[in-house]
Amino acid sequence: MNVRLDIYRHNPEYSNDSRRQTYSVEVQPTDRILDALMYISRNVDGTLAFRKSCAHGVCGSDAMRISGKERLACKTLIGEVVENDGDTITIDPLNNMKIQKDLMVDQTEFLMKFRSVEPFLKPREAPPDSAEYIQSPEARNLIDEATKCINCGACYSACPVLAAKQNFIGPAALVTAARFVFDSRDKGLPDRLKILNHPDAVWSCKNHFNCTKVCPKGIKVTKLINLLKRAIRNELENKT
Repeated sequence: MNVRLDIYRHNPEYSNDSRRQTYSVEVQPTDRILDALMYISRNVDGTLAFRKSCAHGVCGSDAMRISGKERLACKTLIGEVVENDGDTITIDPLNNMKIQKDLMVDQTEFLMKFRSVEPFLKPREAPPDSAEYIQSPEARNLIDEATKCINCGACYSACPVLAAKQNFIGPAALVTAARFVFDSRDKGLPDRLKILNHPDAVWSCKNHFNCTKVCPKGIKVTKLINLLKRAIRNELENKT
């Protein structure tokens, strides 16, 4: 089948203006959006800029808006977004990040906010003689969902709060915070309370659920943020 890829184009090094460019590509319904983009880059227009790495839904580098929704280009099949020969697929860069070129966005601020939640293990105690921190299956289950995050930025792009409030640290950072706050081996919330109990952190979330809807890993992002809110309230009540 033949489809039309209507792609956002912008190179801020040369112009402040953006444009759209359409490419016709022969594809199969089982081909991925990434396959079509790679064909264009290799055979039609080598100036088209986009990110990719593992191409298997692990690295998260090829997140973009496909037909109006945040998705991974390597996991989205042509047949999932079009039905008929000659249909058009719109492809745009992620929202809430500056454009570097075409479908590539500047992740500097996104990653800075991610680092702000101290996304690493802060051990409660020194490791045992075995040099391993043993964790029960029940304890692991509490963080299992949050560990699936690949930091693709889809939730960050879909968040309407970020569109209005740039200082919000965003759902991806809060998911990562939950991964450590609820880890039985970590010092948890007390060490991160100042970071998370802030107007620009969990309390900015208004439960729009957009982040949950677009997460390519099926993480219940909004639920994890609400669990953080509950944990903070409990922590503050215990201090009084």
